[in-house]
Amino acid sequence: MANQPAPLVDYDPLACDPALTAALAREGAGDALPALKHLAALVTSEEAREHARLADVHPPVLHTHDRYGTRIDEVEFHPSWHWLLRRAVGSGLHGTPWAGEPGSGAHVARAAGFYLMGQLESGHCCPISMTYAAVPALRHDPALAAAYEPGLRSTTYAFGLAPPATKAGLLAGMSMTEKQGGSDVRANTTRAEPSREGTYRLTGHKWFTSAPMNDLFLTLAQAPGGLTCFVLPRVLPDGTRNGIRLMRLKDKLGNRSNASAEIEYESAVGWRLGEEGRGVATIIEMVSMTRLDCVLGSASLIRVALSEAAHHVTHRSAFGRPLAQQPLMQTVIADLALESEAATALAMRLAGAVDRDGQAHR
Repeated sequence: MANQPAPLVDYDPLACDPALTAALAREGAGDALPALKHLAALVTSEEAREHARLADVHPPVLHTHDRYGTRIDEVEFHPSWHWLLRRAVGSGLHGTPWAGEPGSGAHVARAAGFYLMGQLESGHCCPISMTYAAVPALRHDPALAAAYEPGLRSTTYAFGLAPPATKAGLLAGMSMTEKQGGSDVRANTTRAEPSREGTYRLTGHKWFTSAPMNDLFLTLAQAPGGLTCFVLPRVLPDGTRNGIRLMRLKDKLGNRSNASAEIEYESAVGWRLGEEGRGVATIIEMVSMTRLDCVLGSASLIRVALSEAAHHVTHRSAFGRPLAQQPLMQTVIADLALESEAATALAMRLAGAVDRDGQAHR
């Protein structure tokens, strides 16, 4: 069509992003550039862009029961959602960096990959981020870390409900928010009663749980000793489904490809993570790592907006010449480029701080 830009595909998001490539070298992850070039080519391909579109326009569907009336609490996703997750997991953008040593550059390389995939489609980044963030919190209990961490670091995407020990790869989630408290998690009323087996039985409601088809969740509940962090798998070691009921999926303005659910714990089995009464201090380690990814995700959105805007003004004309030659438009694009470079540099510097923090790798 006359005076309409063609879709922006098959460009090099590394070559046009000097802030990112400079940050990789500055933060000690320059060796990751060849692998990132492969991911960058994938992210801007026409195939990937179509999968991103399909995942967004075909949101997840909740199935509380099967055709025979049996409770299943499963979420169905479009095949393009699985395509995105398979590429992100296969690229090690979830828990894989935690296998590295401090200063190895693994977290910076992972941050750059997360930043690139976020430019493609941001919804699938949520379960990737939570899996990444769960590992340092799980290390509060060496036994739980030993049980789950190998799967959380695996580069195999293994969708579906099964005992975690039987799966080639795992994804983690987080479930904190309740109606009456919101961000004030100390107001949570979900109860956790100790059992004779050494586990706890959780009963209560959670107002917001992302990616409910993930394999295990860190959650908060009121134990006898106060607010405590627990690990709840969707499927128990004996193969039975845990008492986690999906009540409904949220109807969201954004992040539509990713399922977010209201859930009920019905005597769900949980394993205590950390000390009783220290739930916030335990789960905050997961929260902190997801906040790193919030910064990366925001920088990613700014960057892709800049790329789309620059492409548009280059190929669209108004008032007798291309928009890119109009002084006012040049100012707008320059301002956006400045904000993008600042956001990218800050995000990668934060990832570098994680890489250098020996405490985070304990």
